[in-house]
Amino acid sequence: MLRKSRYYCKQYAYMHVKVLKNILSFFKKVPLPRKETILLVLVVALLTILITTSISLLLEKYDNTRIPSLGTIRTIGVEAYGGSLIQLSNGDKTLDWGTIYPGTLTKRSFYLKSQSTVPIILQLSTSNWTLLDVDGENTTDFLKPPDYIPLNESLRITWDYNGTPLSPNEEIYVTLTLNATDSIEFVDYLIDYQIREFSFDIIIVGNET
Repeated sequence: MLRKSRYYCKQYAYMHVKVLKNILSFFKKVPLPRKETILLVLVVALLTILITTSISLLLEKYDNTRIPSLGTIRTIGVEAYGGSLIQLSNGDKTLDWGTIYPGTLTKRSFYLKSQSTVPIILQLSTSNWTLLDVDGENTTDFLKPPDYIPLNESLRITWDYNGTPLSPNEEIYVTLTLNATDSIEFVDYLIDYQIREFSFDIIIVGNET
């Protein structure tokens, strides 16, 4: 979406530049009494071009901001498998969220199966958020007010589980959504600290009803 918006803004600006050139050519041929009115039109056209160009540059900044991400799945009382899950050699299971752009929603899905002998309700949480710069340094602690918005408002995980209890051995298919905000503060943080990648743990717990 950001790339497409940037393209349209550039096309829009180019169109106005071309129109302005035609107006200037026409302006030279106009008698003096009418030139004041036409001059006002030219000023408005110029301001429009400047504003459009500023928007295009801002979108350029957004479009070049992207970070890869991994999420490790931790479960208690349930088994996670299949779908988008990747099984590592050490036994850990992860979700590769791919390259994340500010202002985007990224979805990953997998199965959950109850390992309890009684009905359970699932609870989702996250921990160990780690944002690394180009030197591999952890800069997570810098993502906070007053300079930037807090982490829990910058990157959020939600899912489509509706709270229905799972019976013993019951399995369901769930989809998790990673939401990366496109706020100016978050984008500035990514650029200021040259964030290269981030990771976090996803914790799913089955609680007895």
